[in-house]
Amino acid sequence: MAEVRGPRTAAAGRAAAPDLAVDGVAELDHDRARRRGYPEAVFCEGKSPAQLRAIATALLERHGENPADDAPRTLFTRADAERAQAVLDVLPDALHEPEARLLAWPPIPPEPTGGLVVVACAGTSDLPVAREAELTARYLGRRTELVVDVGVAGLHRILARTETLRAAAAVVVVAGMDGALPGVVAGLVSAPVVAVPTSVGYGAAFEGLAPLLTMLNACAPGVGVVNIDNGYGGGHLAAQIAAPRRD
Repeated sequence: MAEVRGPRTAAAGRAAAPDLAVDGVAELDHDRARRRGYPEAVFCEGKSPAQLRAIATALLERHGENPADDAPRTLFTRADAERAQAVLDVLPDALHEPEARLLAWPPIPPEPTGGLVVVACAGTSDLPVAREAELTARYLGRRTELVVDVGVAGLHRILARTETLRAAAAVVVVAGMDGALPGVVAGLVSAPVVAVPTSVGYGAAFEGLAPLLTMLNACAPGVGVVNIDNGYGGGHLAAQIAAPRRD
C-alpha cells in the first residue's frame, strides 16, 4: 500500500525533539512535523495577547530569526486584529492575512509538492473560511487555486470551472446557507471533496447547522465533512489527501 508522505522538514530523520514548555501557557509539540509530516498550529481564539507573545517568543528562540528553508511553517489561526498584532510584535516578518484571520511563520510557503488543491467558495460571504482553507493547504506544501462565488444559485458558474476542478487531487468546497455545493461538485469530479459548512445564512441556517446536515447527507459519494467554519481543518485534510505518494 502506498504511504502518504508529508513535506520534508528540518526535523525529518532526526531523533524526536522534546516538547517545549511555555511556562504556564502551552507545551509546544516540536516533534509533530517529524512524526506526522505536518507541524502544530496555534489556535489563537481564547488565548490572550500575552500568551500568544510567549508562544511566538518560544518559536523564535527555537528556530532563530532566519529559519532554514525546510523549517516547518507554524500557522496561527483564528487571530483577530489584537491577537495578530501580539504575534507580529515578536515575529514582525510573519505573513498576516486579516481576511482569513491567519498568520504564517516563516512567511514564505514551502516549495509545493504533490497534487493541486482547489478551494471552491460558494459565495463572497464564505470567503474568509475559504481563504483559511486555501492558505492552510499552501503552507502545508500544496499548490492551490481559489475559485470564488460559484454557488448553486447560478449553476453555470461552477460548471464553467469544471476543467479546474477536475485537475485537482482534492477539492475543498466551502458553503453556507443550504450547503448544496459540495454534492454538486462531487458529482462532477473524481477527486475526494472536503466539505466545509459555514455559519453564513439567515436564521433557519442555524449558524451553520443546516449546511452541515446537508453536507453530511450528500447523495454523491466521496464527500467528507469537517466542522462549521473550520477552514483550517478542511485545508489540512485536503493537503494530506493531495500529498505526494511513495511506493
